[in-house]
Amino acid sequence: MKIYLGLGSNLGDRESNLRQALAGLAPAVRALRVSPVYETEPLDYLDQGWFLNLAVEAETALTPMELLTHIAGIEEAMGRVRAIPKGPRVIDIDILLYGDSVIETPKLQVPHPGMAGRRFVLQPLADLAPGLRHPGTKKTIREMLEEAPELAIKLQPSPEGERK
Repeated sequence: MKIYLGLGSNLGDRESNLRQALAGLAPAVRALRVSPVYETEPLDYLDQGWFLNLAVEAETALTPMELLTHIAGIEEAMGRVRAIPKGPRVIDIDILLYGDSVIETPKLQVPHPGMAGRRFVLQPLADLAPGLRHPGTKKTIREMLEEAPELAIKLQPSPEGERK
């Protein structure tokens, strides 16, 4: 199944945290392409540092719930603490899209419910698949990005050869 994930970090060595999380996805999740990294101001809970964010296009044979469990294990192993909703985090891995699936359970909502209003999610996703359509709204990622609220976002330089 083709999936899209969003990763973010704003504690510790943010770049290293993103690399470690990407490595932790394998072999259950095979990254096909990784977006450029963006630095973005926090949203909602403002008393925290800026985030580094990226998106991943990947393939997996895991079911959505198995994928959620796998991701939670990576976050926990990396020291993710959920003390403050939308607060600081070593790593955050979100399932943005799982094929064309629409999932509404108490533990998992796909497409990610906050995706449309989050420029820090949409910009990296648009770098990978601007014409990809949201299974619910049918809008393209590019259309959603154009409608998203403004947010300070800066493309980060990256060493050559790190992108797939």
